[in-house]
Amino acid sequence: MTYIVNDACIKCKLMDCVEVCPVDCFYEGENMLVIHPDECIDCGVCEPECPIEAIRPDTDEGAESWVEHNREYSEKWPNITLKGEVPADEAEYRGVAGKFEKHFSSNPGGS
Repeated sequence: MTYIVNDACIKCKLMDCVEVCPVDCFYEGENMLVIHPDECIDCGVCEPECPIEAIRPDTDEGAESWVEHNREYSEKWPNITLKGEVPADEAEYRGVAGKFEKHFSSNPGGS
């Protein structure tokens, strides 16, 4: 099992999860984070750190496509080990539906 980051992270990117990860398996895109599924040790410490529930186990319903999304972009985006700056408008995007289709960016991040 591994954990994944889903579309709830898009445009929110709070990054509380990054600093608790013991294996540094988070990667940063322009407007979301992903977890490298082969690096994640399934410790689960990141999940409760995310106040918007964007981090879920890969066993959750609908998580299969997110495992592949996380894998793909963790191989393209830079590794992140420290919490960066949270987007100023993140509160406007909490709980918004359809963020992947409207706002996902494949560009790498760089806090």
